[in-house]
Amino acid sequence: MHDEGGVKMKQMEWWRGFFSGLAVEMWDLAVSPEQTRKEADFIQKMLQSSPPADLLDVPCGSGRLAIELASRGFSMTAVDLSESFLKEARVEGERRILAITWVHREMRDLDGQNRYRGAFCFGNSFGYLDDDGNAEFLRAINRVLVPGARFVLDASSVAENVIPGIRPHTEMQIGDILFVEDNLYDHETGRLETDYTFVRGNQTEKKFGSHRLYTFRELRALLAEAGFEDCQSFGSMGGKPYTLGSEGLYFVATKRN
Repeated sequence: MHDEGGVKMKQMEWWRGFFSGLAVEMWDLAVSPEQTRKEADFIQKMLQSSPPADLLDVPCGSGRLAIELASRGFSMTAVDLSESFLKEARVEGERRILAITWVHREMRDLDGQNRYRGAFCFGNSFGYLDDDGNAEFLRAINRVLVPGARFVLDASSVAENVIPGIRPHTEMQIGDILFVEDNLYDHETGRLETDYTFVRGNQTEKKFGSHRLYTFRELRALLAEAGFEDCQSFGSMGGKPYTLGSEGLYFVATKRN
């Protein structure tokens, strides 16, 4: 996990090839339709937009939220780097004849300016990049929103939530896939480094991941520096304010006029 030089630099872009194979299949099994509807309800309420407004989902993964919101009448643009995720997302979107534009692209590489009436980043997807990259992503989101539009960020992996519960080794069964994590928190970089193992029958896949664990204060400052204001925080999708020990963290921020 701690090789030097080129290997370490390659690991910093672990996300480029992570979401394929059993990792994608496990993620599909991990989130229920009920959870997707609950998240879409929260996003729609927080964005304060009505159909057929143009919304941006980035990164979209399998497109579950884009599909749910498109089914409610929104015009969706969904961006992801994983060809595996986008392949299944396109099939489902086309089957349901929904207004979704699927874009195969890295999350910082967003087209347009003052284009979308709202945007969101869900599914534990923020913090994959290095510090400069994470800040660049927030600036890109700000650039493509119309002034006064809102951005909803799932920041549940905030340091205050994650660090107290880090365990060196965990195992869980998700459907027919055994999911194994071996974790190490690097306090010098502020990153949780994880060796993942996915097992289904005789099939085993091993992958590496690294997640930047920002503090609440750091995240709020990043949003402000990217051009957002009126940054609200919620500890659950029920709308409770965030406090230490909350089940999650959701920032709702507005692009400055």
